[in-house]
Amino acid sequence: MSVTKEIVTERLKTVNGPDFTGNIVDLGMVSEIFIADSKVFFSITVPAARAQEMEPLRAAAERVVKAIPGVAGAVVALTAEKKGGGMEAPVPARPAPRPAPPAAPRPAPHAPASHSQGKRGVPGIEAIIAVASGKGGVGKSTTAVNLALGLAANGLRVGVLDADIYGPSMPKLLDIHGRPQTVDGKILKPMENYGLKVMSMGFLVDEETPMIWRGPMVMSALTQMLREVEWGRLDVLVVDMPPGTGDAQLTMAQQVPLAGAVIVSTPQDLALIDARKGLNMFKKVDVPLLGIVENMSYFIAPDTGKRYDIFGHGGARREAERLGVTFLGEVPLEMGIRESSDEGAPVVASKPDSAEAKIYRDIAAKVWDRVNEERGAAEAAVPSIVFE
Repeated sequence: MSVTKEIVTERLKTVNGPDFTGNIVDLGMVSEIFIADSKVFFSITVPAARAQEMEPLRAAAERVVKAIPGVAGAVVALTAEKKGGGMEAPVPARPAPRPAPPAAPRPAPHAPASHSQGKRGVPGIEAIIAVASGKGGVGKSTTAVNLALGLAANGLRVGVLDADIYGPSMPKLLDIHGRPQTVDGKILKPMENYGLKVMSMGFLVDEETPMIWRGPMVMSALTQMLREVEWGRLDVLVVDMPPGTGDAQLTMAQQVPLAGAVIVSTPQDLALIDARKGLNMFKKVDVPLLGIVENMSYFIAPDTGKRYDIFGHGGARREAERLGVTFLGEVPLEMGIRESSDEGAPVVASKPDSAEAKIYRDIAAKVWDRVNEERGAAEAAVPSIVFE
C-alpha cells in the first residue's frame, strides 16, 4: 500500500486538538506533510506557553500515523512557529489555574553544573562532544571521524552521531552500508565498524533522497537518533555537527548536555571569521570550548619534503591564544588523509602507525584531557551541603 498525504491527513483528523475543541487538521495545526521512503515527517503548531503539556498530543499524532499500513516510521515535532496559509489558527487556551502557595525553598544536592542545567543526558553515555565548524569545506567530518578513532585507539568506548541531516557523511567515511535493525521495533541498533558505534540519517534515507525539512523536523530526527538508539555503555559520543551556526546547531547545543565542543578551521582569515561564529555560539549557551583544530595546516611535498603553507599558517593557533582557548593541533593537507576517507578507511584505522594517525591520536588525548578538566571544574562549582 502506497502512503499518501491524503491518507495521513485523514488519520490525523482522528486526533483531538487541545481541550477537545476539534481535530488538529481542521484547527490548522498540522504543517506540510513530507513523505520519503515510507517515513512521514510533519510538525504540529502549538502555543509556545503550552508546549510542554502538548507532548501527549504529539505522541498521539505519531501513533496514529505509525499505525497506517505501509508507514515505516514517523517523525513528529512540536513547533510554535507561524506557518501561514491557515497554519497560524489560534488554539484556545484553558483558564489559568489558581497559583499554588509558595513552597519553602529546598537545596538541591548534586545539582548539575550550570552548562548542563535543564538538559537531559543519554543513559549509558558518559560524555558527549560536538565537533563543529563555522562553515563547510574545512574537513570537519574527516576530523570528527579520525578524532573518534583516536579516542578509541586511546582505550575509550566511542560512538559517533552524524548530526548533519542534509549531508550525512559517516556511511561513506566509515564504509558502512545497509539499514540499522531495531529492538522490539522501537529502538534502533547502531551500525558498527572499526570499533565505533555509529548512527546517521544516511542509514535511514537513500542517498539520492532530498532532505527538504523545516527546523522542527530536523530536531525531531536528531532527537530520535540520539535518544532512541541502543548505544550501550560509551565513554564518549562524538557528534559531527552540521556546518554553520543555524537553528539545528543552536538547539542541539541548548538541549543536549555537551561535555564540550571542538572547533575545526583552516588557517586562512575567511575560515577563521566563520570559526569565531561557532565559538561564540557555544559560549552563549554555556558549552565548554575544548579547543580548536587547524586543518589543512600545511603541505609537505612528497618528492622534496619541502613544506608549503598553502592556506597560510598558524591562524587558528593565534585565534586560540587570543580567545584563551586550547589549541589542539595542526593537521597537514595530506592526500592520504583525503583518499583514505573517500575509500571508507580513515587514516587512524587504516594506517595506525603513520605520522598523520599519530597527530589525530595526540589531538584525541588533548580533547579527553580537556573533558576531564571541565568535569573537575563543574564538580568544584557544585556547592556541598554540610550538616553539623
